[in-house]
Amino acid sequence: MVLGSASPRRRELLASLKVPFVVCSAQADESAVPFEDPDEYLARVVRAKLDAVRAQDLGPSAGVLVADTIVIAPDGDMLGKPRDANEAAGMVRRLGGATHRVSTRFLLAEREDGSAPVHDETVTTRVTFRSLAPGEAAAYASTGEGMDKAGGYALQGGAAAFVERVHGSHTAVVGLPLGEVAEALRGLGWI
Repeated sequence: MVLGSASPRRRELLASLKVPFVVCSAQADESAVPFEDPDEYLARVVRAKLDAVRAQDLGPSAGVLVADTIVIAPDGDMLGKPRDANEAAGMVRRLGGATHRVSTRFLLAEREDGSAPVHDETVTTRVTFRSLAPGEAAAYASTGEGMDKAGGYALQGGAAAFVERVHGSHTAVVGLPLGEVAEALRGLGWI
């Protein structure tokens, strides 16, 4: 199988399923379109990643897995990857003392270019942050840990100290909903 992602977190998560795979990075435009609904954004970006991976020589692979994760602030705004530490701190401050949503969409597809995905699913998890003390968001952002992550934080890292509760898939927040991926792979007979 081909994992169409450069994310080390997705590699680690998929490896935990003991599924043989190779990594083939998917370069796709992740810019949001003005007034685009978060679900529409995810569907568009994940499909673009699939197309980008399939455009490469995939060798004898059985199939392709691609995914993307977004954070939706309590006010409904979509939070992407921060441009700098100030933006990351602002994102984390917005999430403090409230519940936000994290959605991860994944597609499974045959390697043939142009064929429809054989499985597509979006998993949404609600994450509640405790109220943050003054300076906490900036101190966290200064570590750089959240710079390459939607919402500016890593649940599996230092930001775990901000979390009061997670309702849904913990691994989906990290980048790949393992339970749902494993179930889909079994249903397709890929594992």
